[in-house]
Amino acid sequence: MAKQSPIQVIAVTGGKGGVGKSNLSVNVAVSMAQAGKRVLVFDGDLGLANIDVLLGISAQRTIADVLDGQCDLKEVMVEGPEGIKIIPASSGTARLANMGAIEHAGIIHAFSDIADSLDVLIIDTAAGISSNVTSFVQAAQEAVLVVCDEPTSVTDAYALIKLLNRDCRLDRFNIVANMVRTDQEGKSLFNKLVKVTERFLDVNLHYLGDIPQDEVVRKSVQRQKAVVTAYPSSKAALAYKSIAKKMMLFPVPSGPRGHMEFFVERLVGATAA
Repeated sequence: MAKQSPIQVIAVTGGKGGVGKSNLSVNVAVSMAQAGKRVLVFDGDLGLANIDVLLGISAQRTIADVLDGQCDLKEVMVEGPEGIKIIPASSGTARLANMGAIEHAGIIHAFSDIADSLDVLIIDTAAGISSNVTSFVQAAQEAVLVVCDEPTSVTDAYALIKLLNRDCRLDRFNIVANMVRTDQEGKSLFNKLVKVTERFLDVNLHYLGDIPQDEVVRKSVQRQKAVVTAYPSSKAALAYKSIAKKMMLFPVPSGPRGHMEFFVERLVGATAA
């Protein structure tokens, strides 16, 4: 039997809302698809869906239908730009926003049914530090935190790192500085976060780069298009593509880590092979 290759699983998060997580998730996904990867974006903001809205996609079914046993994940998937696939969330559903551990485990396990059609899974998490966020980040292989130059963004990112480190034993985080005026501002923002984490936590932060403040991002949102397809030569698009390249080089784990994670049977298979 052919050895099944592990699937890259990347959670995009940030603590605070409005820092650009969903824009990063969508544009990185499209950039990876342009590079030949089979990419799925899972809208992990279960109670306040926005990926389908961001791309102007009309979703007939959502993850809520899977949880209710009305359909499976394959039936929920919709196609986005450059052939990316999207699992939409539901809007205004308090039950989904406050799911328990068993339901989280059910969602994570359900993804195994679509493993053969994927190279990369990107989870766009909700804002905040709820169990909806922490369980999906812990179940991923890499955490990408988006921060912007606001005191609340840095504070909330630190709070999320602290929680994930203390409760989920995660010690490696990738940082993207968003909406910066210069590269130097992005590095300075990253250094602020490094300074505070070094003082109080035993974690390793890795800087993936920055996304510049660019009017085309707002225009793309209004047009319900990805920046990398609507304005491919813009500064923001080039930055998204650069970050996507770095994310594609994330190492895939050689075996399971002993907690609930996406596509764990692939990791067990990789170890046994």
